[in-house]
Amino acid sequence: MSKKNKEIFEVFFRKKPAMILVALRQSNKNKYGSVLAKEVDCTYSHAVKILQEMEKSKLVSFEKQGRIKTISLTENGNRVAEHIEKIKQLL
Repeated sequence: MSKKNKEIFEVFFRKKPAMILVALRQSNKNKYGSVLAKEVDCTYSHAVKILQEMEKSKLVSFEKQGRIKTISLTENGNRVAEHIEKIKQLL
């Protein structure tokens, strides 16, 4: 993606939330918050705040396994992430 295309993409979407959804979609397994934060280059606390908002909107779900919470896309979250990827390719 060229720099110009990247800039126009960020006009339409906040980069970190969009990339979190895409990162979750590109992985076939559930992820941890810390792993997602590293993948999209943001702090853990910022990633958690974004993920909590996404959970309220029913885009992601959390599953607690002992002390660890894993994150997965809901069906609706998967559709949104798919559309974000398509728009990114168009730009």
